[in-house]
Amino acid sequence: MISVVIPVLDERESLRQLAEEIRLTGQEHDLEIEIIFVDDGSTDGSWEVIQQLAREYPRIRGIRFRRNFGKAAALSAGFHAAQGDPVLSLDADLQDDPREIPRFLKALDEGLDVVSGWKKIRHDPWHKVIPSRIFNWAVGWLTGVRLHDHNCGMKCYRAAVFREVRLYGELHRFIPVLAAARGFRVGELEIQHRPRPYGRSKYGLERFIKGFLDLLTVKFLTSYSHRPQHVLGTIGLLAFVLGGLGMTWLAMTWIVNEWRPGSYPPLHQRPLLIYSVAAVLLGLQMLTMGFLAELMTAHTAHLRDEYSIAETTDGANAT
Repeated sequence: MISVVIPVLDERESLRQLAEEIRLTGQEHDLEIEIIFVDDGSTDGSWEVIQQLAREYPRIRGIRFRRNFGKAAALSAGFHAAQGDPVLSLDADLQDDPREIPRFLKALDEGLDVVSGWKKIRHDPWHKVIPSRIFNWAVGWLTGVRLHDHNCGMKCYRAAVFREVRLYGELHRFIPVLAAARGFRVGELEIQHRPRPYGRSKYGLERFIKGFLDLLTVKFLTSYSHRPQHVLGTIGLLAFVLGGLGMTWLAMTWIVNEWRPGSYPPLHQRPLLIYSVAAVLLGLQMLTMGFLAELMTAHTAHLRDEYSIAETTDGANAT
């Protein structure tokens, strides 16, 4: 069975059409599909439509949040409730075409663990397209996972991915990056992107600001989550050494002034003194933070393994 997880926020007009398109795709390709709508605090009557669809179709289920918790939380709840393998996510605004589902499944059969959609031709305004392209380039450059469209809502995953990748905040757009960091094979698939027939986009400029901040978080999590001192300590040592060199130079000039008064300005008139002291203090602070982060990492390391098992064998059976 295939599970399709759909976060919903005020998309009442599109839900019935979307459910019907998914159902018809399943019939056409002989696929057993369950649909999980996750109502993320809608106020337009979306939940009533979901309830009606669930009564009409036994393969449709709904989850309703008490308030808006964000797309990552909605996806996490849907993935947790999913009974199928693989699991596919798509947006509720009808811009993702359910007829692409068989192509995603084929990509998984070819050896991928995560398949991300690529809206090569986008039906979005320029003020969304241009920042999105810059963002996708930055993600690829910083993480090494080079996809054309990290923000695409249509993705397909093996269920094993969600036994190891935990979502919180707004990290949903970085699932391929988090999965790749655990050793899963990630790829992308060019898909059709349709114009939005109802409503309006829920994302504004703040989406990209938060996205870049989340990108820094993901870079830290994927590269240094089990060795935070490597990055904090490096910054601390660099600052400490630069500050120490500055203080050494000031000490030497102070000694020269004792022998030959007036050779250099008094220490309290030299900006280098302030910069050097600040660099030393920053270095000590970063090193201390690194040690504290290492203590926390060591204390919580048992909660998450540092490895990811693909399969096992005992000579007779493989799993």
